[in-house]
Amino acid sequence: MELVGTLSLIAATLATGLMAGLFTSFAYAVMPALRRADDRTLVVTMQQINRAIVNGWFMTSFLGAPALAIVALATHWNGELRRALPWIAAGFLLYLVMFGITMGLNVPLNNQLEAAGDPDRHADLAAVRERFEARWIAYNLVRAVAATAAFGCLLWALVLHGTATG
Repeated sequence: MELVGTLSLIAATLATGLMAGLFTSFAYAVMPALRRADDRTLVVTMQQINRAIVNGWFMTSFLGAPALAIVALATHWNGELRRALPWIAAGFLLYLVMFGITMGLNVPLNNQLEAAGDPDRHADLAAVRERFEARWIAYNLVRAVAATAAFGCLLWALVLHGTATG
């Protein structure tokens, strides 16, 4: 059971770190670059990103992280490994915050952007951008912070796990 606990905690931490990196890269690189672009470029680029991101690599991390954290929680419930449990739980809860923001706020904005249709056939791309950009950026920043905090908690849980097993 200790091996399952170790592997699930490592994998949950890795998957959470990948998600934190994705969302923070949007916060400090992608969206600042698109902020400088014209309306059409922002709309086309974000539509293409939103279509491309739903793939096996993304979904494995996005859905795998909380599933693996649940396994880690279950395997750290008793014994010496229990000292990592509060940090695993905190990481899991922070991940759920990020997950909720993504599904409840960012994805609906992505869907609205997609529903705007072909930018070459849209009369008012400035309005499409106005309804999307500022809110998406704000929600992404919150989910990036939540995912990064979750990653930090799981990293600390790994440290505590290591001192319990080492």
